[in-house]
Amino acid sequence: MAVNLLDLAREVLSIETEGIAALIPKLDASFVKAVDLIYRAKGRVILTGVGKSGLVARKMVATFNSTGTPALFLHPVEAMHGDLGMVSKEDVVLALSNSGETKELTILLPSFQRLETPVIAFTGRPQSTLARHSRVVIDTGVPREACPLGLAPTASTTAMLAMGDALAVVLLSKRGFKADDFRRFHPGGSLGARLTLAISGVMRTGAQIPLTRGDQTLEDAVQEIDAKKLGATLVVDSRGILKGIITDGDLRRALKKWGNIQDKKARDLMTPKPRCIGPGALASQALELMEHQAITVLPVVDQEQQVLGIVHLHDLLGRGEFKFTV
Repeated sequence: MAVNLLDLAREVLSIETEGIAALIPKLDASFVKAVDLIYRAKGRVILTGVGKSGLVARKMVATFNSTGTPALFLHPVEAMHGDLGMVSKEDVVLALSNSGETKELTILLPSFQRLETPVIAFTGRPQSTLARHSRVVIDTGVPREACPLGLAPTASTTAMLAMGDALAVVLLSKRGFKADDFRRFHPGGSLGARLTLAISGVMRTGAQIPLTRGDQTLEDAVQEIDAKKLGATLVVDSRGILKGIITDGDLRRALKKWGNIQDKKARDLMTPKPRCIGPGALASQALELMEHQAITVLPVVDQEQQVLGIVHLHDLLGRGEFKFTV
């Protein structure tokens, strides 16, 4: 019995190996185009997928971020309920679906098109709906799954993961990412020990903070968002106490809902009680919170909720290094 179990395990590993090996001859100009598209993007890589593909996408986010390519995970279902506001035309979407027909994913494709956000597809079916509506298609199909029933994604997800690693490593090389850069993201020498700075040493302060009072007009809020270049403004009272936040996405949704927003105040549109963090927290905690909540800015407040600063995802991951304020 023990021999049979080992034989079965060996067969699974052989099938997984076969799946990855099958990717090598498929590498062509599409892979180079995907690298160039991400390399030239001014924004982030937005990875998305459902089920096992979604879990692979989350791992790829971690790999991209730790090797100098800013990335975020966007859950397709949450995207349909407001989180699509985190995507801009400066980003690149990397969509994972072995079948290429995942409804929760394909329903987002027209939205990406309207946003003018290019889509790269990882799929096992180059003629699928996802592939037809993507600018670049990377074929991650495998000859067979390791699951004897052919039901559970096994070799196909391993192949996607391996292709994601190939993409991240090629981008690392193209960016000239060095060991010193890697240590900036991993100061303790491991992934779990990265970002040990206090948030107070990373956050933007003073005139760099986008601030709008609740009684100011939305036009004032738009001007503040545009001036500070963070894609959001914090809504505060006369004492500087945090009351809410307004993002680019909030403004787009308001225009769609109301049409004319000239008579609206900041308090009418703000999201009250936004996620925030204290100045003594670690940058790694801020990053974890931002990734979990799929947000790009995070207010820093004291115990009385008075605004002390703000941190943007790019302050943690952008351009391959930290931006110190001290």
